[in-house]
Amino acid sequence: MSLRLFDSATRTVRDFVPLVPGRVGIYLCGATVQAPPHVGHVRSAVAFDVLVRWLRRTGHQVTMVRNITDIDDKILAKAAEAGRPWWAWALTHERAFTAAYDALGVLPADYEPRATGHVPDMVELMTRLVDRGHAYATGPGDIYFDVRSYPEYGSLTNQRVSEMVEAPDDDAGKRDVHDFALWKAPKPDEPATAAWDTPFGRGRPGWHLECSAMARRYLGDTFDIHGGGLDLRFPHHENEQAQSRAAGYGFARYWLHNGWVTQGGTKMSKSLGNSLLVSVVLTQVPAAVIRYALTAVQYRSMLEWTDGTLVEAAAAWERLAGFTRRAAERVGALDDDEVAKTDVPADFAAALDDDLNVPAALAVVHEVLRAGNSALARGDDDATRAALVSLRAMLDVLGLDPAGPQWRSGGGDDRAARALGTLVEAELAARASARAAHDFAAADAIRDRLAGAGIAVEDGRDGARWTLAGEA
Repeated sequence: MSLRLFDSATRTVRDFVPLVPGRVGIYLCGATVQAPPHVGHVRSAVAFDVLVRWLRRTGHQVTMVRNITDIDDKILAKAAEAGRPWWAWALTHERAFTAAYDALGVLPADYEPRATGHVPDMVELMTRLVDRGHAYATGPGDIYFDVRSYPEYGSLTNQRVSEMVEAPDDDAGKRDVHDFALWKAPKPDEPATAAWDTPFGRGRPGWHLECSAMARRYLGDTFDIHGGGLDLRFPHHENEQAQSRAAGYGFARYWLHNGWVTQGGTKMSKSLGNSLLVSVVLTQVPAAVIRYALTAVQYRSMLEWTDGTLVEAAAAWERLAGFTRRAAERVGALDDDEVAKTDVPADFAAALDDDLNVPAALAVVHEVLRAGNSALARGDDDATRAALVSLRAMLDVLGLDPAGPQWRSGGGDDRAARALGTLVEAELAARASARAAHDFAAADAIRDRLAGAGIAVEDGRDGARWTLAGEA
């Protein structure tokens, strides 16, 4: 059975056939670095990490691109409120996202481009769209995409233009209310550093333009997979596809979208006040438990986060780690290279080939786990070793091998500790900014949140110092 994936564009499960045999290009919409990451933010990274691992395990050479949006309206507004340069605000939270990815065992992207580093690519694409009659200026620095000029607009989300919600940009000079911004002229209250010169006037990029430009830069005119959260399908991904194809490029051949993390049936988001910051959750359970919870649900399904989510994940993780530890003590530790080269069971492979059906794959994992525990109990070393090799090979694909370099204890790997430090420092930076803006309620809320996670904050003349509760 070959890999089959649900393509959001066709709304069907399709055989995955790479553009170039044996090579796969993936573009994943990454973080807009305006605030520290919560659990909902990192689900995409974990879900697509499993896809990358499986593709590589099955012999594909994968180029993974995950962008960073380091300039937009919210970043500028929050930095201004905090009295900090916008690029410093963005970098603080970019580092927090990187720390969260590292802590959860997400493999580094092959390329992680920042929007601000690719303005020439965006200007080139925008110029091409204007020249081809698909974009127009409403004034110096303001360029819009003309949705009526592209007959296929709406095809990704199966909508007609007449049925769509209006685009948020309310420029009186737009030809159509649905036209969207490619480039934005600077506002009077925005810093001069947040704008670049173009043939059409000074300004900064629209959200949609940057992803089309960066995807083409690293993956070419046409590439295999574009991914992101379900909430990005419209307008972001619809607009990306329209502007790229209107420019004459093939763009993405498959579209994959992961479901949300929800609480009480509502999408987890900072604006709703129901977010679970990764920095806080990391103080409550091992990072592997968070990863197990995020991985165990099929990527297209909604993941309802309840009080029992981490309890169940922790119990499952302990069973896996416990057997791996006991089996290694009995038959000897395995070499990582052997684990990487071992064929996974056919049922496990079939489950992942079925649109990354991780729940079905985990059912095979736990069958092997039960067989391994039985072999241990009866003293059958050959069967114990066979189960250990098979189990670790499967868990390696899911990024959950307890004895692998990411998770094994005693290996001198301090990435989780460093990641926690970076995430807490981002929280303290937000607290300092809130205090500077005299928003003491927000500052106290951050301190209380950290205290609830077992992190003590002490203010001094040189700034805030944090320790785990109980440390000197």
